[in-house]
Amino acid sequence: MQTNPVLVESAVVFSVVMCVHMAVWNQHSWCCVALAIQAFYVQHKWDRLLRNGNAVFQWRLSANSGIVPAVMVMPLLGVTLREKCAASGNVYFERFSMVVTVTGMMLALFLSLLALGITRPVPTNTCVIAGVASSAILYTVKQTLTVSEVIEVLEVLLIFVYLSLIVLYLLPRCFTPGEALLIVGGISFIVNQLIKRSLNLAEVKGEPVHYFLPVVVVGSLLLGVFFALLFCFMESETWVSSLFFHMMTAVLGLGILMPWLSLLIRRHPIMWLLDFVTLNDKRLCLLGYWVLLATLAILVVLHQNYQRQSGSKKHQASTVVRKYFHLIVVATFVPGLVYDRQLLHVASVGCLGAFLLLEYVRYFRIRPLGQLLRQLLTLFLDERDSGPLILTHIYLLLGMSLPIWLFPGPCAPKGILPGAGGLVPYAGVLAVGVGDTVASVFGSSMGEIRWPGTKKTVEGTATSVFAQIIAVAIFLIFDPTINLNSTYSWIVGSITMVAMLEAYTSQIDNLLLPLYLFILLLL
Repeated sequence: MQTNPVLVESAVVFSVVMCVHMAVWNQHSWCCVALAIQAFYVQHKWDRLLRNGNAVFQWRLSANSGIVPAVMVMPLLGVTLREKCAASGNVYFERFSMVVTVTGMMLALFLSLLALGITRPVPTNTCVIAGVASSAILYTVKQTLTVSEVIEVLEVLLIFVYLSLIVLYLLPRCFTPGEALLIVGGISFIVNQLIKRSLNLAEVKGEPVHYFLPVVVVGSLLLGVFFALLFCFMESETWVSSLFFHMMTAVLGLGILMPWLSLLIRRHPIMWLLDFVTLNDKRLCLLGYWVLLATLAILVVLHQNYQRQSGSKKHQASTVVRKYFHLIVVATFVPGLVYDRQLLHVASVGCLGAFLLLEYVRYFRIRPLGQLLRQLLTLFLDERDSGPLILTHIYLLLGMSLPIWLFPGPCAPKGILPGAGGLVPYAGVLAVGVGDTVASVFGSSMGEIRWPGTKKTVEGTATSVFAQIIAVAIFLIFDPTINLNSTYSWIVGSITMVAMLEAYTSQIDNLLLPLYLFILLLL
């Protein structure tokens, strides 16, 4: 009897949910358990809709719906963050974490309602289970959230609905339903938070570095949606259209985003950035080192394309070649995590903005670089890039950066979390940079025993776990802020669970694995 990968994937996610529930044990953790149960039933309906081609939009091919792993990320993240903030006595961020939890649950319930509404015949048993879970969640929301917080959740849900319609219509086959929930839901939450803070400038608090990400995300979203709609009615490859694209990008950046950011940080962004970068020699050395690594990555791309031109036209980059970029990103992030996390935070946000802008140039064929980028990047496509966008490199950057961006600094005494929490910023490096890279390289080259129902190998998973344990030992040597105490078994167990999720998931592992390791290490 062949093992169903979806069942194993769901079992791993449910194990994570139970770990969080046993560690936290409150109303919201109980709701997470109920949400996981109903998501399992709803995923079965989504998978059947995808197989029959009745799922409204065009979703990414060769993958299941991914509902179970995706819908649990935001609720579990909010529950664990709330526990840390409550322990540190930070009431503001404790309430904020509750909003994150409930927002994730509402987005999940909306996606469930959508699946049940378009499934024929109506699945009675799944409707009953979803109704019971929804009732428990809504009752908990009524008991724990204030009216203003409920309104905030509804605002995010409204943004999510309209943004999903736009993104999924303009970008067919780029996402599975679960990936769409995770990405569009996250963007919707960021957009709502930026609008909320911009309307209450007197209450704006926190480090200026934390405002760069929402401004870059909103600016990139505005630019992409505007030109995607505009180029539906005009040709994008002409010099006139390209000139208009560059002019509007400059207007958006200099005329809208710069003033917006200056209101939030109460300084001119460029002057603040110059002072920030030149604060000490260590930051200049890190920037120089990162420029060298970026040059190396460009040389790898050019070299591989030169080999394609001199060889077969059907030549595609192998798994080992694609993992070169994982190693380059690890070499980029580890020194930043050890020596200057704030600089790494700002630099990773800047890289995200640059990656998105270059992808727009490639997608719209904006001159003079659009066609060149298409030729260079086609070599590195894999089965997950089935839509019009090439997103794997962006997912790699997000996977490495999200643990740094999400790190609960205000809830950590002196910016450091005790025990396994000290490894929280390294979750992306461990799960994607080390674990996924080693699993792919060793599994494809030496693996013989395959996990039932998948193409992944037992040898790849085992070497992945072993490599991550070695990486933790190395981080302990070079980063004096990490103090694991007696949490070694928990760390090994967390790494093993995430490695099993990597072996069985068909979702974007660069995005999913760091978030689950982040949640487990945060407990």
